[in-house]
Amino acid sequence: MRDRNRWWLFGSLFILVYLPGVIMDIAGQDRPGWQRAGLIALVVGYALGWLFAPPLIWDSDSEDRRTVVCLALTALGLVTVGLLGLPYAGLMVYIMATTAIALPARRAILIDGLVLGGLAVAMAVTHDLPRDGGQLGTLLSVTLGMLALGRMLRANKALEAAQEEIAALAVTEERNRLARDLHDVLGHSLTTITLKAGVARRLLESDDVPRAREEVREIESLTRQALGDVRATVSGYREVSLSAEVVGARAALDAAGVAADLPHAVDNVRPDLQGVFGYVLREAVTNVLRHAAASRCEVRLGDTWLEVRDDGRGAGVGLPGTGLAGLRERLAAVGGTVVAGPLAGGGFRLRAEVV
Repeated sequence: MRDRNRWWLFGSLFILVYLPGVIMDIAGQDRPGWQRAGLIALVVGYALGWLFAPPLIWDSDSEDRRTVVCLALTALGLVTVGLLGLPYAGLMVYIMATTAIALPARRAILIDGLVLGGLAVAMAVTHDLPRDGGQLGTLLSVTLGMLALGRMLRANKALEAAQEEIAALAVTEERNRLARDLHDVLGHSLTTITLKAGVARRLLESDDVPRAREEVREIESLTRQALGDVRATVSGYREVSLSAEVVGARAALDAAGVAADLPHAVDNVRPDLQGVFGYVLREAVTNVLRHAAASRCEVRLGDTWLEVRDDGRGAGVGLPGTGLAGLRERLAAVGGTVVAGPLAGGGFRLRAEVV
């Protein structure tokens, strides 16, 4: 739209400033009236064709279509100059400038170069080169300037397209991050809440009200914590602590009646990996509770690795879903990998490692 508006502005200036003088020159020539009328109509047609070219040039992504339009206008301009005479060769500056801007450099140089060469040969043959040759210099300088301008415009357009693509990728990445974090946060929290709600129900059924009341209090606390985690995740400020995840995993496994063999400290893990390993531990334990039907879960840590094993039925985070994909994305961001699968003797193992 901006290119079209600029075109209309300069085109209107051409018609209002330059065209009236050309028409007056033609009207004052010693020609038959019908010839003068025909030449004036030809000049006006050339001007209008150049003025109304934007819809055919700027609204098209086809270089071939743009080339055809520029060739047609170039031919019309040459016919006009041929009938008016070489002193009017300056009329070609408009279509030559348009060609230099609208077409790729090779095509523009070929078309405008042929025009310049043709005009130079015609001036040399008619011995008008000494008188009108200065126009060739004007046409050449304008064409070179418009070639540079056209290249700049195309570079700016490509830059804008690249910026739009980067913005779209950033939005997609942020959506993926939010979906991954919400999956990790809600998956673990809701699984733990579900387990504790089941414990509370069984305690109420056995009339153990004091213990049931305690479980309900823990459910309330977990719910508030989950709500806070969701808000922090949406805001982009949530940070996972590996030590806190170990504590949370122990509580969740105990609530589910799964014997937990967990480390008492995480100091041996590299500080820059504790956050991502916290996500791994959270997801692995969540899937032990959901899918494994295990009676025991073991977690081992190293400076650049974390491994979770259970003695269940051999199903876990390796099942199809967003869990393993999310962990792989997180580990890939720090140059790590995730391996998950059933063990030969029964159970399931997940190992995350950064090389």
